[in-house]
Amino acid sequence: MIDLMNSGMLNLASLAVSLLVLVIGLVLWFFVNRASSRSNEQIELLEALLDQQKRQTALLRRLCEANEPEKFEPVKPAEQVQAQEEGDDFIRLVAER
Repeated sequence: MIDLMNSGMLNLASLAVSLLVLVIGLVLWFFVNRASSRSNEQIELLEALLDQQKRQTALLRRLCEANEPEKFEPVKPAEQVQAQEEGDDFIRLVAER
């Protein structure tokens, strides 16, 4: 009779441990699944943000190209020589030490 009670208790303890492991497994699965779905949502949001930034960059480039200032004519060599002479005149005004 004692053997039947001990084996019944052993079966009950085994069943309780099995249920506890099952509950812990389900809780872990829930949190892993939740984290996975949240990361998938974040990836989708980041991809949408990247797409929007690419469109903004393209628009900004078009705006910059449309608003480019007119190109200036290159400085003629005679004007460069005159600018250098003006620079030399200023140096001559500085007193030597």
